[in-house]
Amino acid sequence: MLDSVFEAIEEWIRTLLTNMVDSNLTTMFADVNEKTGQIASQVGQTPQGWNSGIYSMIQNLSNTVIMPIAGIITFVLCYELISMLTEKNNMHDIDTWMFFKYFFKMMIAVYLVSNTFTITMAVFDLGQSVVNSAAGALSGETAIDASALISQMDTVMEDMEIGELVVLALETLLVSFCMKIMSIVITIICYGRMIEIYLYTSVAPIPFATMTNREWGQIGINYFRGLFALAFQAFLMMVCVGIYGVLVATIHISADMHAALFGVAGYTVLLCYTLLKTSSLSKQIFGSH
Repeated sequence: MLDSVFEAIEEWIRTLLTNMVDSNLTTMFADVNEKTGQIASQVGQTPQGWNSGIYSMIQNLSNTVIMPIAGIITFVLCYELISMLTEKNNMHDIDTWMFFKYFFKMMIAVYLVSNTFTITMAVFDLGQSVVNSAAGALSGETAIDASALISQMDTVMEDMEIGELVVLALETLLVSFCMKIMSIVITIICYGRMIEIYLYTSVAPIPFATMTNREWGQIGINYFRGLFALAFQAFLMMVCVGIYGVLVATIHISADMHAALFGVAGYTVLLCYTLLKTSSLSKQIFGSH
C-alpha cells in the first residue's frame, strides 16, 4: 500500500517535471521561430512601407529643415566656378565651355536635391527586391521543428530519474529565459537598422548637394555607398537566418539532452552576433565609412 502511494507521488512529480520541460521548450522555440520568421518581413520592407508615419515625419523634416540648409549648393557651385576661372591663368584664359560645364553641373545638382527622396527610396526598393528573392529561397528553412524535438525529448525523459528531470527542468527554464532575451535582441537589431535608415535619409539633401563638386563630391559618393550598405545589409541578415536554419536542422536529440538544448541556445546567440556584424560588414563591402 505504502509503495503504491510513493509510486503515485513519484509518477505525479515525473509528470509535473515533464510537462514543465515541454512547456519551457514550446515557449522557447515559439519565441525564436516567431522572431526569425519576422526578420524577412522586417528587413524586406522599404522605409515608407515599414512605418508610414515615421517616414512622413522624416520626409517633412528633411524638406522643411534640411533642404534649406542644402542651400549649400549655392556656395559649392559658386566655389567651383571661382576655382575654374582662377585656375585659367588668373582669368586670362577663359572659354565659354567653362560656363556651359558650370550650368550643366548646376542643373544636375538641382535635380539631385529636388528628387532626393525619390532617388534614396529607389536604392531601398532595389534592396527590397533582393531580400524578397532571398526570402523565397529560404522559405521554410529557418524554423525549428519544435514538435519533433519535444517528442524526441519526451522519449528520452521516460528513462530519466527524478533528479535528472529536476536539473533538466531548471536548464530549460534558464535557456528559455535566455532565448526570450535573444528574441528581444533580434527585434532591437531589426528596429535599430530601420531607425538608422530614417536618420540617414533625413539629411539626404546635404550630401546630395555636394555630388557635382570636384572637392566635396566625396561626401555625396560616400553617402551613396552608405545607402547601398544599409539596403544590402538586409540581404546579409537573410543569409545569417538561412545559415542559422541549416545549423539548427543538424541538432538531434540523444541521451545527452543537455548538449542539444544548449546547442540550440548557442546557435541563437550566434545568430544575434552575426546579425550585429552585418552592419559593419556591409559598410566594409561597399567601402562606406
